[in-house]
Amino acid sequence: MSEFDVEDLEYQRVDGAPLLARRYRPRGAGPFPAVVEIHGGAWTGGDRLNNVDIATALAADGIAVLSLDFRMPPQAAYPAAVADVNLGIRWAKAHAAELGTRRELIGGLGTSSGGHLLLLNSLRPRDPRYAALSLPGGADGDARLPFIVACWPVADPLARYRAVKARGNDRLVQAHHQFWPSEAAMAEGNPQSILERGEPAELPPALGLQGTNDDNLTPDMADRLVAAYRQRGGSAALEKFEGQPHTFISKDPRSAASLRALELIRAFIHQQAALAP
Repeated sequence: MSEFDVEDLEYQRVDGAPLLARRYRPRGAGPFPAVVEIHGGAWTGGDRLNNVDIATALAADGIAVLSLDFRMPPQAAYPAAVADVNLGIRWAKAHAAELGTRRELIGGLGTSSGGHLLLLNSLRPRDPRYAALSLPGGADGDARLPFIVACWPVADPLARYRAVKARGNDRLVQAHHQFWPSEAAMAEGNPQSILERGEPAELPPALGLQGTNDDNLTPDMADRLVAAYRQRGGSAALEKFEGQPHTFISKDPRSAASLRALELIRAFIHQQAALAP
């Protein structure tokens, strides 16, 4: 177990208001593996503390974490949150030394709708809309990532919208209405469709985690994502957790399934960091 320090910091300002990130930095010289972590909440709720159980487990294992806040409705809709995440990734790279890491050791981790935001940025790191924000201080780069971890991601927001609409899940339907301008936008900002349409895409090594009792997603969403990723030539592994619901780690971080999931995440991150130049 590694000791680590936790600090909230400002990574950008929007209309004079700060957007914060929480930094988890293992103690010691490093360089440590690292991830930029993106929380879920149907694009409309939650904050940088949503996945504190994941972040602390990683930090205790010698992995630095930067957990981002980002703009949400009613303040801003798609693609503002994607642009905030893009900037947050670039900020982490520019401040790698403060995380105790190097730029090439920084990957990404996203859960649920945060997994969607991470997937869009990993596939399209240089999209002009996503990379529209300037990094404070002028030391800019790009948002390419050497690896990603996608936990129960909303990889196909249009399929999810139609499924929750058919089931009468008004909470999630309204979240889609608040974040997405239209169904056409759900089809455009859609990782699954980007892969299937053959659009230019970065394909960093990916680990997917998915519970089999997840009523927030279509049952085949994770399988379809990994199949399309591999079809395009990317390396993607999928680990399933029998009977587990959506966001099962945060619901019960000490369960056997959650402990296994956290161990798989830690091992994947260390493995990918070991491959970095």
